[in-house]
Amino acid sequence: MRRLATPLLCSSFFLLMACGSNNTNSKNLEQNTSAKTEQTTLTKQPYQTEIFAQFNEPWALTNLPDQRLLVTERQGKLKIFNPKNKQILDVQGVPAVNYGGQGGLGDVALHPDFAKNYWVYLSYATKGQGGSGAVISRAKLDLSNPNQPKLTNIKQIWQQVPKVSGQGHYGHRMLFGADGKLWVSSGERQKFDPAQNMKSNLGKILRLNEDGSAVVDNPFYKQAGVTAEIWSLGHRNPLGMAFDRQGQLWVVEMGPKGGDELNVIVKGENYGYPIVSNGDHYSGQPIPDHHTRPEFKAPEIDWTPVISPSSLIIYQGQQFPAWKNKALIGGLSSEAIIVVDLEHKPVKEVQRLDMKKRIRGLHEAQDGSIWVIEDGSNARLLKLSKKPS
Repeated sequence: MRRLATPLLCSSFFLLMACGSNNTNSKNLEQNTSAKTEQTTLTKQPYQTEIFAQFNEPWALTNLPDQRLLVTERQGKLKIFNPKNKQILDVQGVPAVNYGGQGGLGDVALHPDFAKNYWVYLSYATKGQGGSGAVISRAKLDLSNPNQPKLTNIKQIWQQVPKVSGQGHYGHRMLFGADGKLWVSSGERQKFDPAQNMKSNLGKILRLNEDGSAVVDNPFYKQAGVTAEIWSLGHRNPLGMAFDRQGQLWVVEMGPKGGDELNVIVKGENYGYPIVSNGDHYSGQPIPDHHTRPEFKAPEIDWTPVISPSSLIIYQGQQFPAWKNKALIGGLSSEAIIVVDLEHKPVKEVQRLDMKKRIRGLHEAQDGSIWVIEDGSNARLLKLSKKPS
């Protein structure tokens, strides 16, 4: 869903690095510029941008051990891109997806032991009884024919429960932790109440084994069923997940009309949606702010005007020293990459890269450069790298 534009004033460093406009729908958007949402640019990390390829509605990317990229396209295509010769190959055998709205082929992740087992995980929207929902399938990526990669041994291992009407807020980001567990962000599908319903895995952050089963030390494991999958609840549309250097999970999610959030994820915590939010409903109906209900965990930082977060990495490389251990958030309506200092108290935004296009995904390359995919048709694959001195 597109959000409308509200400009912000900010200082720039050079043409490709500025706070940028912050496009949004939000409540009284010229309203409160509080300390927690100030846009003062404190970091001036230079970078250069190179265009590598174009894709049709890309949604996610990751790299193979040989540094080729796997890129998903929402209509149901999985591509392998070789940065060295810019060759793009279609991977055969991708499961059928329910394309439309925000749905289609979503995230892609490699098993931690991919070099040995060749397991790749895909999330995507499917139709079923009651409507649509996200699923995750695991498959073997067969690279034996260098010009015709394919998926084999495909097995669905997880699904959103229940399937509902509409084609929004799937979430369905995936991330493997250091313990080999699979973390999944599950959106509340624009249905509000499921985020608080423990018999549903919508509006939750989930922790699964590699085969999609619930992990025995999850906080609600003894309640069985989908409840056993839940690690935290009360989320709206979580679209980015990353671990920091201490192994702490962070999740960025779209708020409603205002109130995009970056959250520290704590075992068993309730983040309050839709009971509380620092935004309002699109109908104009207010939602109580987090401070009114301290039993719900509040975000570390929130944005009104919104940034429309799409993705999240926590940078660990060497090419951009000023971004080391900081969060980089892809922004859709903000057409930006937002840099957040996670170790500052309180957490704060320290730089905003004006990308002039909706940003769908980020991925840190082995050499510390950053791959960026834009959103929509004819979306570019960009590479941010160190600016020559």
